[in-house]
Amino acid sequence: MRHDQRAEKFRQIVENKFQIYNSLFMSLPYDKMTNIGMLLPFLYEESKEGYQAGKNPEQIVEEFFANHTDLQTEDQKLELLFKIIQYIERQVVLFDSIEDAAFPNLHSESDSGTVTNLFERSQQDHKLEKVREKLRDFTVKVVFTAHPTQFYPSSVQRILHDLRKSITDDSITSIDMLLQQLGKTPFVNKEKPTPIDEALSIIHYLRYVYYDTIGELFTKIKKTFGNGHFHLHEDLIQLGFWPGGDRDGNPFVTADVTKRVSEELRSAILKSYYGNLKDVRRRLSFRGVSEVLGQLSAELYTAIFRNERITAQDILKRLDEAEKILVEEHNSLFLDLLENFKDRVKIFGTHFATLDIRQDSRIHQQVIDDVYKAKFGEAEVSNDEKFNQLIHLSEKINVDDFEDIVKDTLINVNQVKEIQFVNGDRGMNRYIISNSDAVKDVMNVYAFFKITGYKDEEINMDIVPLFETMEGLDNAESVMRDLYENPVYQQHLERRGNQQTIMLGFSDGTKDGGYLKANWEIYKAKEVLTKLSEENGIKVVFFDGRGGPPARGGGKTHDFYASQGKTIANNKIELTIQGQTITSIFGNKEQAKYNFEQLLTAGVENDVFKNSKKDLTEKERALILELANISYKKYSDLKAHPMFVPYLQEMSTLEYYGKTNIGSRPSKRGGGNELKFEDLRAIPFVGSWSQLKQNVPGFFGFGFAMQQLKEDGRFDEVRELYKGSDFFKTLVLNSMMSMNKSYFPLTYYIKDNPKFGEFWNVLFSEYNLSKDIMLELTGFKMLQEEDPLSRKSVKIREKIVLPLLSIQQYALMKIQKGEGNKAAYEKLVTRSLFGNINASRNSA
Repeated sequence: MRHDQRAEKFRQIVENKFQIYNSLFMSLPYDKMTNIGMLLPFLYEESKEGYQAGKNPEQIVEEFFANHTDLQTEDQKLELLFKIIQYIERQVVLFDSIEDAAFPNLHSESDSGTVTNLFERSQQDHKLEKVREKLRDFTVKVVFTAHPTQFYPSSVQRILHDLRKSITDDSITSIDMLLQQLGKTPFVNKEKPTPIDEALSIIHYLRYVYYDTIGELFTKIKKTFGNGHFHLHEDLIQLGFWPGGDRDGNPFVTADVTKRVSEELRSAILKSYYGNLKDVRRRLSFRGVSEVLGQLSAELYTAIFRNERITAQDILKRLDEAEKILVEEHNSLFLDLLENFKDRVKIFGTHFATLDIRQDSRIHQQVIDDVYKAKFGEAEVSNDEKFNQLIHLSEKINVDDFEDIVKDTLINVNQVKEIQFVNGDRGMNRYIISNSDAVKDVMNVYAFFKITGYKDEEINMDIVPLFETMEGLDNAESVMRDLYENPVYQQHLERRGNQQTIMLGFSDGTKDGGYLKANWEIYKAKEVLTKLSEENGIKVVFFDGRGGPPARGGGKTHDFYASQGKTIANNKIELTIQGQTITSIFGNKEQAKYNFEQLLTAGVENDVFKNSKKDLTEKERALILELANISYKKYSDLKAHPMFVPYLQEMSTLEYYGKTNIGSRPSKRGGGNELKFEDLRAIPFVGSWSQLKQNVPGFFGFGFAMQQLKEDGRFDEVRELYKGSDFFKTLVLNSMMSMNKSYFPLTYYIKDNPKFGEFWNVLFSEYNLSKDIMLELTGFKMLQEEDPLSRKSVKIREKIVLPLLSIQQYALMKIQKGEGNKAAYEKLVTRSLFGNINASRNSA
């Protein structure tokens, strides 16, 4: 489908439907929300015209009250503003549902990046065998995290799911009833979710979206590329899971929580098998087969409800028995049903998704220090000596001799073998270390296993360093070289099949180094680590910690992976997805299938189809490095500005993220009242810029760097780089996406602020510079010109939330001035976070 056809289709089935159903929405009898639908367009017009005229949010909202209401008291005005927020939140859900329902009609089976397209291309280019060869050992792994960027409670998510189906069916009666339900359903959690709540929320998606999606996609790939001798491996598409295992900065994730989540994952997959088996048995009602499947059904029931152990091999053994009878005695009737079920058992095992453990290296050092002190006293030794001595300790330590985080860390390590016994080795097989910047950070974890009684050959865990700051990325090569040369670790890697996973943090990297610098440093780190690993006979896998927006490594994911050249290992594509990205990109079967296909084909295309635009020339590398260094200097100067942190604290919603009951994890690292840049978590950091509609981390310094080269008469070099490098082009387009979601008129009023005016002007100047030079570079007349669907979607969403932004800024201005009911205005700011984040879909 061409861009213009797709855009017209979007107008018909998204824009028009939204207008129709929104008018229905306006007339619904909500509690205390009468006439809101009539008043809202007036607030939108006041906002739109007011910002263009240079008015500030306070003037706009007060003029709205004066011109369109007869409200007099502050309490009356506040009540109306809260009602407007509630109304807009529900408009966002309506638009989400309409857009999601339209997805299958806006994308076809043969779109670029689909399995069908890959097959057709491989036939045309006579590369079918090469694609099959790549598929034999390639893997895509999506790891679900519990990071708090999802603001819909589960009750609202269920309405969203049902609303999507009713919109697909054009059932006006059903839509009307669901919108009424939506009007009366709370959008806010009264209490923060626990890590268990977060886990169960995502397990819901595993059961009702990914079980079928991945199973059906596996079957599709098998049929598309299959022939007599081609067999897909079951690890082609894998799922990972962080809720309940990710301790980094979350004191509520304990060893007990991890154990419970592993049990919930096992229970969920066995329930999925039990339900799937019912469907299979309806068709396979033949003598002999029926009895075997009935026996399996009883065994699954016992395993679920009496907690008896059953392994994937046990299930497959029964299915093999049934298959033998079916083939020999019943003409292989409905054999495909049985084979599809067997494939799912091979894919999901008894674990469903692999539960990872993650913790900060500094906590690990604390554990090592305490254990070492207990065993050897206060000796002055280096950290390296500590882990070396503990690794060779002859006796197992008693975990009950320790307290708090030390004890819990060791208990957690101790129970790994128990989780593996019940869920299988794939149930838990790696330990990730945040803020890794030295060999000790990896070897400390190895020492944990040894001191809790594991023999070397019993440590069935990959130990994964996470390099996420500029310093960490700089140190990555020397750390990994020393690890590869460490005799103890060498032997461990041999037992793990000489494969090493290395995680790279895009979110904190961008926060630390700016958009262009972070992406280039990660690209270079991957190249260096690929070469180093190959030299040591190690198969390296890169695990990308990516968020939703470009500022946190997100954006156009398929383009990003397809743009990586031959110098970067391509054994596996592995990345995190979270919060809104789960619901907006992988939230239903159609979207999930499409996006899994996009990831899979990106990795396969990279190896099979030659494209000179993927491999950077020395000249291109030198130019990107120069641009990255200039942009890094500009971004570093911004971070060093004395108003940088105060601006976020006083003028943005940063302080309010911790007050939203959306995630179990605190919004900043470390204790104390003073806010330091290094303590800021990437999600509230990026999210706060998004709420201001400034999206600074997604573009700042990038345009300045290109302007510097232009002033030196070298802009043609940048143009050639954009045309010749897919990697650079992807960075430019993702940065333009960030700018397209910015709206500086919202904060024009800050330019006259005596404290922050000069700082705001620095941001605004860089935005204008970056926008102008990127439009000049691309030849576009507008931002996101190359992606009309996204551009249209963003435009509608921004229109929906503009009144919400006015209310949020109005409340912030009242708080800054110390006027009126401070508690109510703070609540107003917090509530307005929800709708704005949900509408943006990939803003945090």
